[in-house]
Amino acid sequence: MGNSYAGQLKSARFEEALHNSIEASLRCSSVVPRPIFSQLYLDPDQHPFSSADVKPKVEDLDKDLVHRYTQNGSLDFSNNLTVTEMEDDEDDEEMSDSNSPPIPYSQKPAPEGSCTTDGFCQAGKDLRLVSLCMEQIDIPAGFLLVGAKSPNLPEHILVCAVDKRFLPDDHGKNALLGFSGNCIGCGERGFRYFTEFSNHINLKLTTQPKKQKHLKYYLVRSSQGVLSKGPLICWKECRSRQSSASCHSVKPNSSVSSTVTPENGTTNGYKSGFTQTDAANGNSSHGGKSSASSSTPARPGNYSLSPRPSYAAGDQATMFTSGPPKKRHRGWYPGSPVPQPGLVVPVPTVRPLSRTEPLLSAPVPQTPLTGILQPRPIPAGETVIVPENLLSNSGVRPVILIGYGTLPYFYGNVGDIVVSPLLVNCYKIPQLENKDLEQLGLTGSQLLSVENMILLTIQYLVRLGQHQSRALAESMLTTSEFLKEISYELITGKVSFLASHFKTTSLGDDLDKLLEKMQQRRGDSVVTPFNGDLNECVSPQEAAAMIPTQNLDLDNETFQIYQPQLTVARKLLSQVCAIADSGSQSLDLGHFSKVDFIIIVPRSEVLVQQTLQRIRQSGVLVDLGLEENGTAHQRAEKYVVRLDNEIQTKFEVFMRRVKQNPYTLFVLVHDNSHVELTSVISGSLSHGEPSHGLADRVINCREVLEAFNLLVLQVSSFPYTLQTQQSRISSGNEVHWIQLDTLEDMGCEEKLYFGLNEYSKSLQWGITSPLLRCDETFEKMVNTLLERYPRLHSMVVRCYLLIQQYSEALMALTTMASLRDHSTPETLSIMDDLISSPGKNKSGRGHMLIIRVPSVQLAMLAKERLQEVRDKLGLQYRFEIILGNPASEINVATHFVARLKTWRGNEPEEWIPRTYQDLEGLPCIVILTGKDPLGETFPRSLKYCDLRLIDSSYLTRTALEQEVGLACCYVSKEVIRGPTVALDLSGKEQERAAVSENDSDELLIDLERPQSNSSAVTGTSGSIMENGVSSSSTADKSQKQSLNPSFQSPAPSVGLDEGVSTGIAGAGEALKQECDSLGPQLASSTTSKPSSSSSGPRTLPWPGQPIRGCRGLHAALPPIVILSKAAYSLLGSQKGGKLPSSSSLLPHADVAWVSSLRPFLHKDMSSEEQSLYYRQWTSARQHHADYSNQPDPASGTRTFHPRRLLLTGPPQVGKTGSYLQFLRILFRMLIRLLEVDVYDEEEINADHSESSEVSQSEGEPWPDIESFSKMPFDVSVHDPKYSLMSLVYTEKLAGVKQEVIKESKVEEPRKRDTVSMMLTKYAAYNTFHHCEQCHQYMDFTSASQMSDSTLHAFTFSSSMLGEEVQLYFIIPKSKESHFVFSKQGKHLESMRLPLVSDKNLNAVKSPIFTPSSGRHEHGLLNLFHAMEGISHLHLLVVKEYEMPLYRKYWPNHIMLVLPGMFNNAGVGAARFLIKELSYHNLELERNRLEELGVKRQCVWPFIVVMDDSCVLWNIHSIQEQTSQPMEGGISSKNVSLRSVLQHIEATPKIVHYALLGIQKWSSKLTCQSLKAPFSRCHVHDFILLNIDLTQNVQYDFNRYFCEDVDFNLRTNSSGLLICRFNNFSLMKKHIQVGGQRDFIIKPKIMVSESLAPILPLQYICAPDSEHTLLAAPAQFLLEKFLQHASYKLFPKAIRNFKSPVLAIDCYLNIGPEVAICYISSRPHSNNVNCEGVFFSGLLLYLCDSFVGADLLKKFKFLKGATLCVICQDRSSLRQTIVRLELEDEWQFRLRDEFQTANSSDDKPLYFLTGRHV
Repeated sequence: MGNSYAGQLKSARFEEALHNSIEASLRCSSVVPRPIFSQLYLDPDQHPFSSADVKPKVEDLDKDLVHRYTQNGSLDFSNNLTVTEMEDDEDDEEMSDSNSPPIPYSQKPAPEGSCTTDGFCQAGKDLRLVSLCMEQIDIPAGFLLVGAKSPNLPEHILVCAVDKRFLPDDHGKNALLGFSGNCIGCGERGFRYFTEFSNHINLKLTTQPKKQKHLKYYLVRSSQGVLSKGPLICWKECRSRQSSASCHSVKPNSSVSSTVTPENGTTNGYKSGFTQTDAANGNSSHGGKSSASSSTPARPGNYSLSPRPSYAAGDQATMFTSGPPKKRHRGWYPGSPVPQPGLVVPVPTVRPLSRTEPLLSAPVPQTPLTGILQPRPIPAGETVIVPENLLSNSGVRPVILIGYGTLPYFYGNVGDIVVSPLLVNCYKIPQLENKDLEQLGLTGSQLLSVENMILLTIQYLVRLGQHQSRALAESMLTTSEFLKEISYELITGKVSFLASHFKTTSLGDDLDKLLEKMQQRRGDSVVTPFNGDLNECVSPQEAAAMIPTQNLDLDNETFQIYQPQLTVARKLLSQVCAIADSGSQSLDLGHFSKVDFIIIVPRSEVLVQQTLQRIRQSGVLVDLGLEENGTAHQRAEKYVVRLDNEIQTKFEVFMRRVKQNPYTLFVLVHDNSHVELTSVISGSLSHGEPSHGLADRVINCREVLEAFNLLVLQVSSFPYTLQTQQSRISSGNEVHWIQLDTLEDMGCEEKLYFGLNEYSKSLQWGITSPLLRCDETFEKMVNTLLERYPRLHSMVVRCYLLIQQYSEALMALTTMASLRDHSTPETLSIMDDLISSPGKNKSGRGHMLIIRVPSVQLAMLAKERLQEVRDKLGLQYRFEIILGNPASEINVATHFVARLKTWRGNEPEEWIPRTYQDLEGLPCIVILTGKDPLGETFPRSLKYCDLRLIDSSYLTRTALEQEVGLACCYVSKEVIRGPTVALDLSGKEQERAAVSENDSDELLIDLERPQSNSSAVTGTSGSIMENGVSSSSTADKSQKQSLNPSFQSPAPSVGLDEGVSTGIAGAGEALKQECDSLGPQLASSTTSKPSSSSSGPRTLPWPGQPIRGCRGLHAALPPIVILSKAAYSLLGSQKGGKLPSSSSLLPHADVAWVSSLRPFLHKDMSSEEQSLYYRQWTSARQHHADYSNQPDPASGTRTFHPRRLLLTGPPQVGKTGSYLQFLRILFRMLIRLLEVDVYDEEEINADHSESSEVSQSEGEPWPDIESFSKMPFDVSVHDPKYSLMSLVYTEKLAGVKQEVIKESKVEEPRKRDTVSMMLTKYAAYNTFHHCEQCHQYMDFTSASQMSDSTLHAFTFSSSMLGEEVQLYFIIPKSKESHFVFSKQGKHLESMRLPLVSDKNLNAVKSPIFTPSSGRHEHGLLNLFHAMEGISHLHLLVVKEYEMPLYRKYWPNHIMLVLPGMFNNAGVGAARFLIKELSYHNLELERNRLEELGVKRQCVWPFIVVMDDSCVLWNIHSIQEQTSQPMEGGISSKNVSLRSVLQHIEATPKIVHYALLGIQKWSSKLTCQSLKAPFSRCHVHDFILLNIDLTQNVQYDFNRYFCEDVDFNLRTNSSGLLICRFNNFSLMKKHIQVGGQRDFIIKPKIMVSESLAPILPLQYICAPDSEHTLLAAPAQFLLEKFLQHASYKLFPKAIRNFKSPVLAIDCYLNIGPEVAICYISSRPHSNNVNCEGVFFSGLLLYLCDSFVGADLLKKFKFLKGATLCVICQDRSSLRQTIVRLELEDEWQFRLRDEFQTANSSDDKPLYFLTGRHV
């Protein structure tokens, strides 16, 4: 390491060098790391490294690497010697003896001011033998005095003390290479390098310093005591070492044969040493903790890593400390760094002993003995004697950690030592694949060897020093263990010395006597409870009777669900839906109609009460229909269960409810689920922990896992213990709280969450009173005490000190001002604020202080002591002291309860506070005890959270963060937004703010504040410590004016509009502080330092304490948290990123890292990413409840519980409210699953005024064909879905006033009216419905059956299409009976049809066809219940490209797949093909059955065509009164589709009807509409179609819209009967996806992404123009254009119903303001009478040969009427105009020709417009 002149090495410089060297070696591509730590001595007190030397040496080392390679290229660490003595001795001897010129050696110059005289050391002390021969020289054991020769003083010998291990024996052998010596002149010790030593004693060498050359003689004392020159040191023999080296390596091996294996067969060698604590005890070690927690409290070896026992002097010889590693002997086998003996001398296995002594004995000796850790060589294979009195002397068993190399043989009292492989186990890095290394950003060559890592670790441990080693030892105990340790120390009286130390005050007075004296002086009176100074006294009776002003704070009582909670509740719900939709059959939501729940909480009485309160306030029990309104309050208790011994019985009751109510979905909420997650099995090892394994027994029991109607929701703020490799919760089932930074974007929230990250960030706000603080003064006191009491747990010491601090602060503030200087300013300001705030007004409200004391015994002690001090000082009416013990209820004195009741206003007489929130406004100290904080919520009056006891025992992420979680809360926006606004950085500061992250410590420093004095730099509460504290009563104006006036100018002026209340420090009164400790007074009564350390502290108000100028603005700050130094360094040091440093700790004590080599947890990881990280890199320890959930060894798959979810969010963020809201919306959703939104719209164009219909007798079941055929057909469309369509002209319409039709914006799709209906047993369902009855109908039993459906082609020729059509049927095996196949090749021949005469009540005759598109999940295609389970033939008609999806969701359905050419076609094509196919099939069946003797007309000719949104069917009657009476005495009853179809199919002479249908349901159905049981009018959506009668009437296969109106009009004009049954109605579900949706019309060639929407008038263009061509079917563009173009095309027709547009053979929607007169060109058609009508326009659409010039000449047109002729192409357009002689009456212009805006390959349609002349 170089020569040390500078003495002690500064740790910062050292660490820098250390890090640089580690980093360099990691980055270095060679295998060999730079050997900066080749020679380490385990002496923490002396650091013989010079800070100046470290850096250059790192660079110099490269020269020496040559000597470091062994033949296999790995670093030989046994050879790691001092830098300057790297060469082998042989080389040295040869060099000095030969004639070769000496290597030039430049000696390092002596440090400035040091002595350089020959014969003297650099400290100026004489070393010459002549001067020292009579002196008594003390040397440490194991050292010898030797004489050194200086080339400049040949006549003198210099006296040195050298460790004899580095000197040869009589044979010139066995000298350890290296050096260890002391200067006997100045007494400086620990020179580790001869170079360094020779410089110090001024040898002034010209060659490389060698001890062999310059240490010449042993020095001996004569009988007269004179020190004189003795024999020569025998260096020469060293030449023979080359040959003797082999002896060394053989020695251990030769002893193997004689070793005796003890009875358990283990040895303590390097290899077998691993079995010491694992194989022998049957446990496996998990990084530093023996995971089996053996069956006794003692876990030897795990408590202190660096035991330094105090030995008696005589034991020094037997003390073994790892000496420096030896140089490699040349005779050793080059591949292995150290000879590896096969077996080494055994030590009986150290068994855990049950013992009464404490778990933690002091790892630090009372007085460090010199020489304890001096290095001593233990050659491999030698014997080390363990002394008898080792254990009694040291008080703790030494732990020998196997590092690297071979252990010596141990002999003697071996039971007193522990040999542990824990250290080396930490470095067992699994073999990593290259891809894993890439993920870690490493290459294989960068990995350090195990021995290097161990050395680095030891170096770190050595640097730790005493307090850290104690901290390390304490951190190795689990929480339960250290609490036991503390209780042991208290019970056995080990604390008595400490207790007696605190019996006196800091001033030396007897505390108890002092308090007695104060009480006597005060007499009977007590300090006034509120609204008065601390000096004002009243009698206890008066104090008890004082009534504060009522200060109703209703904000606390009303239970509100805020937006983030709603969002998270919805996330939970959608996750539950995802489980149900996953196809894993693990959750069937359609099965449940009710929600019930139970909440399991940890053992905390307050948490139970708090949860009950939330349940009651939320009203969830009533909302879920679980309890009646009156009784819900009392009955709430059965829904909350705590994990104690009674849970088993309560839980059994709950599970009985689960089993008995299969239609109820139960939710088991496991709140704070990270607490006590230990396994039932490990319960036997739990030392009687009451809650051990209870959660596991409940949550993971078989009944819970198997109950199909039970969801488990685990809720946790610290879910890391649930996110391991063995987690039972799928990462997909985790619901994370929404990222809080997005809340600010929401903008609508008044309050924002202030959590751990915000606390960390707040340190950069630059306010003078940081929210996170570390009490440096307290920490210094603690350190002093810890040195004085090394055998006590640090928490005990801290607690006693804290009690004293609070006691003395109380005394200092009331009676003994002299004690002020002895309280830390932090404690003083807290107590000052606590006891003075109630005195300020009549309400008497104050603040809460939490003191966190995990040990119950210590907490009780603290409560007793503080209460005693309080009462003696007469403050018992001023503030309350409450013990917050999870096991018991809150106990508050009666007079404080009365005060709380007054504030609350209307509480009943017997009311008492049950939760901490009930204490809102009460000035109090809550001493919060218990192993963990359990999620209790604190009131907004909580102002201070004292966590100074939370120290080294809390070094896991969960343990540390849940403590700070106590203070997390919601604050008003201003608080978070404010501080950034309030820092008005000057230009210089702004530059600084832009500096890189490394300087972020200095970023937000208050203006012009000297850095040394700045608390923003240190991050501690520097401002308070430097400013001191002046109690509010003594702060006077003069102190307040002692500010530097230069602060006034840059003072930020923040207006109220930014919501920040600022008390700007400036002229006198401007800083009339009302919230004391937040802006501590800027001068001090205890220190005279001018307070330059503040630039006008920003003071933010507390509730109830408005600051001047901003009264009423309640910008409450979050509580102030005072941390121990250890916690502060982890939580306060957030450097960029979202996460504080604590995130890099082990996440939880119950888990272990999978590998010590793993990627960093990035500072910006979201909680989802953190979860995935922990699931990859942590595993459950053996006692963890998830440990048993190991992945399947064969497949490696992990088993997750499918119905288990995890809700995770930061502490106090509102998770309880969120999951209660989730229960509510889950219930609503189940009800909604049982409900359906159906269209509820009145018929349009209804005219009940005069009934032209032939009278029918009411209540007839079927129409009479004779009378029915005499009824006229009502051409008006009544279906409300067509309200925006062109009216069909009737003679009646001519008389309608035009104003009736109101103009409506066509652009926006109209919102149609719907109403919610309960589904009944007769409904049609989508894929989300599952139940036992229809499960066969819906599903196939196994995946193999998917292939059980077969594909069959079916070809027929269509005259309309003019070509052969090939359709495909997909027919499941189970449905093949409905088809006829050829005998030979299974060729599909036809679909079976029944006979007209068949009378089977268990079947319907008509095949049901349902065209469906885009609704594979949402289409109502499950007709099982609607058909009451009877036999029926149902065919889904789907487009080719959608077939795989429909097949996946409906594997048991027959599918009819349309040809690919129809992929973009509209609904017209599907109906056209259904009808064509059915007619073709009818002919085939007639032929087939004719051969069997059946007449052709006897084959059933009907099919049903129904939409995929038909959900329910009803029957209506006027007389009958049943369940749902509708207005006008109509009763409706839900019926099945089966009964509707069977009824219609039974119509007499049915084959004479062409179409039969039913009416659309509406809640406004009137008696009027039911007067006529049958109507001859349009039918839609659900029709029975007679394919025989309608053979010559076709659906227009081009159509996208109104194809049914067009078809109905053509059917009617052909003289066929259409009948609507009015006593049946159809409910149609409002489905938001799929169906006949519009195309999204985009340009064919996209130019840019962000284009304006294309308007309907751009759907057409002039032929051959440069217009943007669109990617949409031509027919679709045409129909859309016509809907919007009536103004352009038919201006004369607008609102002119007397003069409709004449449309021949077609009905097209040309806009709602135009009427169309439909005329059929076919001979003998039934047409409307249009005599005397002058038409306003003529529409000819793809007209056929029936349309001729003569026909058109029959009609009259208005002057200026317009014409629109539409054809397939330009040539047919011209031919049509010529053929129809249109140019005779119509005038055309060239520019009136248009086409749809398609490219020519998309076959545009062409049209021509003209005017009538």
